[in-house]
Amino acid sequence: MAFTDASLTALRVFREVAERGTLTAAATALGYTQSAVSRQIAALERAAGAPLLERRHDGVRLTPAGRVVVRRAASVIDQIDATARELAGLPDEHAVVRLGWFASAGAGLVPRALAALRETHPAISVVTREGSTPALVRALRAGTLDLAVIAAAPPFRPPDSETPALVVRTLVERGLCVAVPAAHPLARGEFVEIADLHGQRWIAGTGDDRVMGVWPGLDERPEIAHTARDWLAKLQLVAAGCGITTAPASLAPVAPAGVRVLPVRGGPSEQRRLQLARMPGPQPEAAGRVAEALRVAAMEAGA
Repeated sequence: MAFTDASLTALRVFREVAERGTLTAAATALGYTQSAVSRQIAALERAAGAPLLERRHDGVRLTPAGRVVVRRAASVIDQIDATARELAGLPDEHAVVRLGWFASAGAGLVPRALAALRETHPAISVVTREGSTPALVRALRAGTLDLAVIAAAPPFRPPDSETPALVVRTLVERGLCVAVPAAHPLARGEFVEIADLHGQRWIAGTGDDRVMGVWPGLDERPEIAHTARDWLAKLQLVAAGCGITTAPASLAPVAPAGVRVLPVRGGPSEQRRLQLARMPGPQPEAAGRVAEALRVAAMEAGA
């Protein structure tokens, strides 16, 4: 079987697997059974004459051949979709930019940048979606995102070990803070001493959330009173007096009433970076305009 015999369905399935990171997640997203996804991948591998995925205990990873196929598949699928839109008489979407962002970036930075972009470049349409940093990186590799706002913590390694390396630009770097109820004793000053974090009840994140949760490096077993994936749910639990949580400084202006977001002193600085990532290569003008709007918004607000 030659690779030219590969079906468009198989390419779409493969791209979904590359983005989701597991066959199960791809099957759920597509509404297929896992066996149907496996059959499509097997057919594509036969056409390619090489394994495209490395099966691991925690999901799948693209092989070198798989990285070639997913890159080309993204281009083919986008061209087919553009052709279908043109034949249907729909507007050309060449100025559409697909932007991904992790949760707290959507609370301030992304809306500010998009509002400014509408004023300066109203012809550019931006389609956005939220995701964890690992999921956004996979989506960039799969070609379903053009840009991604991601989070990074020390020692600030590259977002993944795949090749080619992603182009990553730091938008801003600031210290991690804690969100405390306004009536809490810790809220009386303009900062919190790290020693005072001992013995507190914490509201922790789940899954890939490394930004909002327990203060890193505490030399005790923390008491986790609640866990939540959504940052707003965490801050509302803080407002209700249910505990405290870590938070990026960018959430201070949008924190709900009854919450103070304060810096922490007295220990090693816990720096966090807000980064913008994309695949290497020439960048379309529209994507460059969106990237610049994000950079300016981060600089002006201190993100």
